[in-house]
Amino acid sequence: MNPSSDQNDQLERVIHRTLRAIPSRCAPVSLEQRVLAEIARRVALPWWQKSFGHWPVPARAAFIVLLAGVVKLVLIGAVWIMAGFDVAQFREAFATQFGWLESGVAMADAFRDFCEIIARNIPTLWVYAGLAFIAAMYSALFGLGAAAYRTLYARR
Repeated sequence: MNPSSDQNDQLERVIHRTLRAIPSRCAPVSLEQRVLAEIARRVALPWWQKSFGHWPVPARAAFIVLLAGVVKLVLIGAVWIMAGFDVAQFREAFATQFGWLESGVAMADAFRDFCEIIARNIPTLWVYAGLAFIAAMYSALFGLGAAAYRTLYARR
């Protein structure tokens, strides 16, 4: 090491000791009480009065979907106003946008009907056998997990 480095290290240690020896300053009692009261007030707020990041995830998702719907309604209203409140032009402008929704509903209905037909044609004995098999596999998984735990960790 060079001499200037040793002097810098020594100076650093002296400054560090000096700063550590200075007592910490306490906040005024009135300030401390106000800060703690504000913290308690903010903690006591319900979730909908806190910032968006503190909302529960389902509430955030619902809010985003709701806002998307509001934006869509505002756009639909703007097009309707620009079309001069003509219902025919309004339907023509938005018929293609909701076509996918109608086909999606038709697909969901067809899938539901398919599932109903399949469910009606499955023999009851198969359903009970499937449930018994699932229960047996769950029990086996639980038993194997307990055995593995005892083998690996219980002896330690």
